[in-house]
Amino acid sequence: MRKAGLEAQRRLVRTRDGSVFDADDDLWAYRDNAINVSLNFTDFNCDQRFRESAKSVLIWYAENKSGSHLKNLFERLQHFLRAFPDPISRIDSAMLLSYRSSLSKGRAWYFGTLSGLLLKWNALGYQGLASDVVPLLKTTRKIGNQKGEAVLTLDSKNGPLTDIETLAVGAALGAAREDGLIDESEYLLAQLFVLLGQRAIQYAALKVCDLHSITAPDGTTSYLLRIPRAKQQDVPSRHAFKDRLLSPRIGEPLYRHCARLRSELAHEFPNGNDIPMFPARAHGKEAPHGFRLHRTSDSLAETFIRVMRSLTVVSERTGAPLHITPTRFRRTVGTRAAIEGHGELVIAELLDHNDTQNVGVYTQAVPQIVERIDRAVAMHLAPLAQAFAGVLIDDESKAVRGDDPTSRICGPHIHPEMKPMGNCGKHGFCGLMAPIACYTCRSFQPWRDGPHEAVLKYLLDERERFVGQTDVRIASVNDRTILAVAEVVRLCTESPSDGVQ
Repeated sequence: MRKAGLEAQRRLVRTRDGSVFDADDDLWAYRDNAINVSLNFTDFNCDQRFRESAKSVLIWYAENKSGSHLKNLFERLQHFLRAFPDPISRIDSAMLLSYRSSLSKGRAWYFGTLSGLLLKWNALGYQGLASDVVPLLKTTRKIGNQKGEAVLTLDSKNGPLTDIETLAVGAALGAAREDGLIDESEYLLAQLFVLLGQRAIQYAALKVCDLHSITAPDGTTSYLLRIPRAKQQDVPSRHAFKDRLLSPRIGEPLYRHCARLRSELAHEFPNGNDIPMFPARAHGKEAPHGFRLHRTSDSLAETFIRVMRSLTVVSERTGAPLHITPTRFRRTVGTRAAIEGHGELVIAELLDHNDTQNVGVYTQAVPQIVERIDRAVAMHLAPLAQAFAGVLIDDESKAVRGDDPTSRICGPHIHPEMKPMGNCGKHGFCGLMAPIACYTCRSFQPWRDGPHEAVLKYLLDERERFVGQTDVRIASVNDRTILAVAEVVRLCTESPSDGVQ
């Protein structure tokens, strides 16, 4: 037994990324860059000698691998130990076979991860394994983690979003920011999740110095974001990056956001380049060197989910609010790249994979864009999509800017007699193409007797024409607008007493 006061004899472990914790404690709790690690060995169903061996093996992973990998191995070993009623003192082949047979199809990969841990256990020479364990593991087929099922089946809950759903998310995000329902930091974080599809741990590692503005000879400005790579074997965080070009629509406000952080946190960070791009409001658990005030990946993911759920974007496939996870948007980025004809190498680059072994699913599961949308289909999907964001009014007298003739929305190429479709309730120039863009704008106030049927026919005819002349994807660009116009047509058939304003 260790004598009290001999602190120098305690096993202090320094992780790969510089955190330090006491391995003799039964609770390992520390901050590993962008994640919090908390491993409670008192939950292990084993005797003390086995627990000490397990700790010694996991110390190697703490020193050489990422905190997320360490947590995964701890959880797989913990799950194995809980499969037996009595405390375990040694693992043998019979126990492993029993455990393997007890796993459901969705958890079959647990055995493969556990096998890797036990082989390293044996290689390190620690007690706790019977002599028949390694021969069994070396001859047993392992089933990997099921990958790509949600993508292959285009699952409406966990799979990639459709183009219509993606456009709806973008519109809802913009409206929430304009109304002040979400702050700028939340808006920008959500946009990065949606547009780039990177992992939360990568956004958590971002610093203000990772965004660069580049001015071309013609005076135009572009923005380059250097994103720290994740899941890199034996490489500490922020030692490898991938460059991503941002459109000015997102790059410019993100650049202003970073400049403001440099000013606001100058007293905290003598070197402004160390400021996190999405900082925590207060100091939490002590972070490793270089990650002060960085939020954890879980914290950023939770913020993203909260923001997105507050938008209550409805899916045209289910008629229910979208199920939101960061992974869905990652899958959407990969799927959209495949639809656009990019191969596995490009998709692997976009999603920050080291190789193409896990991206083939995207090229195998390219969803078929609807070749033909007629009026009947549009009218059927319109109520589910909820693409129309404005307010139907009886006539111009009910319009917000009814006394301003310039607020009238007309389309001479659609209705030669220039009959207005409605009014624009926005004060100021929007720069969008009327009347097509108006139907998905919340400032639009269509008239009940407006020529909306003509607009719907025009869009359907144009879609059909493009299908015959070019790629179906180009023809589908206005699909969400078609559903918005169809919804206005449907609402116009209802009487005012049905609740339409």
